[in-house]
Amino acid sequence: MSRHLLVIGAQRSGTTWLAGVLDSHPQITQSRPSRPEPKVFLDPERAARGREWYRDTYFAHVTDELLLLDKSTSYLEYPEAAARAVEVLGDPLAVAQLRDPVQRAVSHWAFSSDARLENRPLDEVLSANLEGPLPWDRERTSVSPYAYLERGRYIDHLAAWHDRLGDDLVVVFLEEVRTDPAALRDLHVRLGVDPTDPPEPAETPVNQSERAKPDLDPALLAQLRHYYRESDRALTDLLGRPLPWATADQTRG
Repeated sequence: MSRHLLVIGAQRSGTTWLAGVLDSHPQITQSRPSRPEPKVFLDPERAARGREWYRDTYFAHVTDELLLLDKSTSYLEYPEAAARAVEVLGDPLAVAQLRDPVQRAVSHWAFSSDARLENRPLDEVLSANLEGPLPWDRERTSVSPYAYLERGRYIDHLAAWHDRLGDDLVVVFLEEVRTDPAALRDLHVRLGVDPTDPPEPAETPVNQSERAKPDLDPALLAQLRHYYRESDRALTDLLGRPLPWATADQTRG
């Protein structure tokens, strides 16, 4: 019997790349179509259609794969998505891939700028975001394109998923999975599939912005590291391990 696997985020943390790598495993298959992302468990009406509808809609192609993969990175931010996923799917697995939150914010700014949703300079908009949430047009996008800093407070979002799934929530880090084949093999083991060597990495990361990313002002960078200090400490405590970016001072991503 196949089991459902959700790649829940975080946005701008290499999840499209990760989903592609997992989909290349013979025991895992991704939803079709994979784009746009299914996002079923963000919508109470669609979630209420049930497991049979969900599988018929996104996994009609399944043969004998063990894991059915749904990558919807907005899931991470919505605690109700965790509750709906468990109600509909019973015992899903979930993977959250995280990265240095400052690098994630810079990548997010570049992505929003590429999409012509953002025209403010990087330092200006991150400084403004330090003061509080930035307003956005809810009729133009389904989620805020300007939650540059909030989305990097990973502990705020992981709690609901951890409470619902416990050990069935797997947290990995882009900084490790992209560079260490052993990290991906370990992920395969945790997901219950045969560990395999990862495919050769693409020459450029998936969905990478072509926009030049300016260096952050050192004073602003220090403010950002301070902003994330408590959430990073809580995440370290939750996971029982140090974070790869604990001593990071790079801002490119």
